[in-house]
Amino acid sequence: MEISQQIETKSQSLISKISEGDNGGIEKLLGLHEPFIYNLAWKFTNNEDEAKDLTQEVLIKVFTKLSTFKGNSSFRTWIYRITFNEFMQTKRRPMEDMWKGFDDFSEKLDAIPSLDLSPDEEEEQILRTKTARTRCMSGMLMCLTREQRLLYLVGEVFKVDHNVGAEVFGLTRDNYRKKLSRTRKDFHSFMNKQCGLVNLDNPCRCSKKGKAMEAAGRMQTNSKLFDPKYYSTIAEYAEKHGNEVADIVDKKYLEFFRKHPSKKDFSVDTVVKEILNDPDLHRYYQ
Repeated sequence: MEISQQIETKSQSLISKISEGDNGGIEKLLGLHEPFIYNLAWKFTNNEDEAKDLTQEVLIKVFTKLSTFKGNSSFRTWIYRITFNEFMQTKRRPMEDMWKGFDDFSEKLDAIPSLDLSPDEEEEQILRTKTARTRCMSGMLMCLTREQRLLYLVGEVFKVDHNVGAEVFGLTRDNYRKKLSRTRKDFHSFMNKQCGLVNLDNPCRCSKKGKAMEAAGRMQTNSKLFDPKYYSTIAEYAEKHGNEVADIVDKKYLEFFRKHPSKKDFSVDTVVKEILNDPDLHRYYQ
């Protein structure tokens, strides 16, 4: 059984238990969907704390509207639609105003010195290079409009099925694929002009930029960002189904994003527990 179908089956089972008065099922239901919402929010906002706040806003909406779910669509589609609407309507987050667009991002990136590294430094500073790469590519995502960012993250990076994606975005499948294709083309065109990872003729190198950023105090290497105890990768988290990207070149671009970290430890102090421990929200499930 595909991962998405497993999640849907578990969701439907929990919803049935909740309707029979099993309040413990609510925590399990929200916890089942929290990882996807949080990790999508993390890439959408480019900030872990902002992602937590946005995840909380989404889960509160799900929590308070659960009684309105009538089963006319899959629960996963229903919860994704709430997520999409909340992401689109939420207040602008600080990172969304950091750059005016790709040209502005490119100018500011080019202004960061590219310091030479010895072979030994290249080997020793793998973590710094990974961190710089993740932050740079996450910054690129922030240059997209909200709709483009969600299209790219949902349809390409997290590989949500295109039929589900079209329904969530309120588009026909054909229009959804066209918008996604246009976003991917524009985004990858910029990466091809700027990023040394996908085009070796470009001078930009994560290791050189990372050394300069850290030296200037503009980047603090967070060891937990790539600590497997706390994080897996998007590729490990993303569902193993859906439409494959037809163009092999596009797979190369996406490969870098799917190596980005994703949070997997939700065992303590999660957004779900905060919501369920809020006495003001108890009336919704008593």
